[in-house]
Amino acid sequence: MRQSREDEFLEFARGLTGHLYRSATLLTSGDSYLAEDLVQETLGRMYVRWGRISEVDNPTAYARTVLVRTYLSYRRRRSSDERPFGELPEIPIISGGDPLLRLALLEALRRLSPKDRAVIVLRYWEDRSVEETALAMNTSAASVRTRSSRALTRMRMQLGGSLAAFFTVT
Repeated sequence: MRQSREDEFLEFARGLTGHLYRSATLLTSGDSYLAEDLVQETLGRMYVRWGRISEVDNPTAYARTVLVRTYLSYRRRRSSDERPFGELPEIPIISGGDPLLRLALLEALRRLSPKDRAVIVLRYWEDRSVEETALAMNTSAASVRTRSSRALTRMRMQLGGSLAAFFTVT
């Protein structure tokens, strides 16, 4: 019985790890190391409770919620904004799409507050509804709509005219 639950969890984790990692990378503004840590923490929390979670209607949605709450919890810690300056960060190899546009959008995301970034990632990257986002963030739907609107306005102001340059035809 125990072995089948472990096999079930491993299959679940293998299928979801890539998506969780991509979402975590967006939440962390491209910090791949922190994204890996968040995914590992999420899967660890899922594994501990797997006997009860596997009976939930949508364990994938539950895992995404755990990821967002783990991220928000991490951002609340005082030490979470410390960055080492001794080395230059690695720049990930980007395949497909326009790398400059991707970097500009990641930078605009990075400048948002953690809660605003979480709202943008959940609403527009994961394509969740306002209600689903509110549930994942443990807040009201009105708060999600307000944060979403304000965060998009901030991103537009940050990107300004530079975004138009990405879409001009030469």
